[in-house]
Amino acid sequence: MYVYDEIDQGLVDDRVAQFRGQTRRFLAGKLSEDEFRPLRLRNGLYVQRYAPMLRVAIPYGLLSATQLRKFAYIARTYDRGYGHFSTRQNLQFNWPKLADVPDILAELATVQMHAIQTSGNCVRNITTDHYAGVAKDEIVDSFVWCEVLRQWSTFNPEFSYLPRKFKIAVNGAQTDRAAVQVHDIGLHAVRNASGEVGFRVLVGGGLGRTPIIGHVIREFLPWQHLLTYLDAVLRVYNRHGRRDNIYKARIKILVKERTPGMFRKEVEAEWAHLKDGPATLIPEEIARIERRFTRPAYARLPATDAGLEAALAADRAFRNWHLRNVHPHKVPGYATVTLSLKKTGVPPGDVTAEQMDAIADLAERYACGELRVSHEQNLILADVRLSELHALWRKARALGLATPNIGLLTNIICCPGGDFCSLANAKSIPVAQAIQRRFDDLDYLHDIGELDLNISGCMNACGHHHVGHIGILGVDKQGAEFYQISIGGAQGNDTALGKVLGPSVSQADVPDVIAKLIDLYLTRRDSEEERFVDVVRRIGIEPFKEHVYGDHHQAPANRDRQLAAA
Repeated sequence: MYVYDEIDQGLVDDRVAQFRGQTRRFLAGKLSEDEFRPLRLRNGLYVQRYAPMLRVAIPYGLLSATQLRKFAYIARTYDRGYGHFSTRQNLQFNWPKLADVPDILAELATVQMHAIQTSGNCVRNITTDHYAGVAKDEIVDSFVWCEVLRQWSTFNPEFSYLPRKFKIAVNGAQTDRAAVQVHDIGLHAVRNASGEVGFRVLVGGGLGRTPIIGHVIREFLPWQHLLTYLDAVLRVYNRHGRRDNIYKARIKILVKERTPGMFRKEVEAEWAHLKDGPATLIPEEIARIERRFTRPAYARLPATDAGLEAALAADRAFRNWHLRNVHPHKVPGYATVTLSLKKTGVPPGDVTAEQMDAIADLAERYACGELRVSHEQNLILADVRLSELHALWRKARALGLATPNIGLLTNIICCPGGDFCSLANAKSIPVAQAIQRRFDDLDYLHDIGELDLNISGCMNACGHHHVGHIGILGVDKQGAEFYQISIGGAQGNDTALGKVLGPSVSQADVPDVIAKLIDLYLTRRDSEEERFVDVVRRIGIEPFKEHVYGDHHQAPANRDRQLAAA
């Protein structure tokens, strides 16, 4: 865990006091709604469909057991007894009262947490690989570099009023588990021919109304120049980005309109004035930040455990969970465990206050008091001894957190949708739950194999539907909720955007459409190892379209064509 110094704590405490005064003046009628809006947004407070929503920052998804217990306390005291983990590795409280928000922020400050820059046209929470620090294919510990960026971006006056919100992802391993290709800036750690560490820099990626895969504007940026180069990127965006049209304000639109080549030249020209300047990183600064992180005291353990092997041989349910939810660790004798927040019947990403307290207990007992939030809306215990996996599984199963579906169809990524969000065109949670019920058969899920299914309630794509192997988008058709299906998307090193299958369908028809897609995939795959997305790439979407719509297939209505092109 990163431990605050006096500067970090002072900034957070000051922000709490500032927002308390701002809220008091607003409630007293001394600030108008227009005056208060940017103030509340900078403190993570939205006005949703039915109530305010407070988005709490979990920097780069790293969370302590003490902090999770504080979330549980806030959920019980100020909300309705639960919280929602989002695809931005943050936590959202959906029902706080406006007058209570300053008190909530004060509670968070006591455990080194805040809601700073979780909204607004600024640099949002930096996200990263949820296996950072423990992955076998790691090049750098991305937590350290995320913290460098957090300190650089927090309250940076030059980038406090950007044309639009700005999202940065960092991946420190060979395998991209941070979706760097669909962020405003994506940083992928690499080594050059001399073995030196740097970053491949991608700019202009993003989902939403206009999904675009980011463009590489520098193949190798030495780590020393990270901040000066990002300064240059953001200055070009700040200078040329549009502020007259919210739909054309993201950096991806600017890069597309100016062309990646021209944008690269403009960044390089700006960087020429910044390179080797005061913001150039030095080893001492990286070491200073690295020392602020607590590290597990790993024991010297054998690489295998006889008790674990015996439990795997004797218990099929444990074996299934171990197959899907346990992941390799770079230290012998340890493993990384995913606690699934995707139990059938529960909104994806939701956790009750009671579960939070229990998970905090698990983290302290089995994982050095730490856990991570993944952008797939699950929780990870990074440092579990092999000898304790069976005991952990029994406790997690009793809490409803051991669904063995990581990487499978029911591990659905899903935004809150129309049940909460005022921007949504349609509900997301009921669709996710209907699909989970339809495919609530573990043997069948394993037969289907790896399949990512993502759901968004509107074109803002908070559920990342564009990069799901199957993506579902809620649309409004003359006041009725319908759902547009896309297939062939993917995240990671082979990121791709899905293609719209055809006309949108009703909520009741969505599970049937998914079933038809799966049926065709199972009949057309060459082997059990060929994934759904691989079959889509090999045979194209037309056979799937024909199988879903059959002889009654017609070209999408004009509205659907417009949505597909958006």
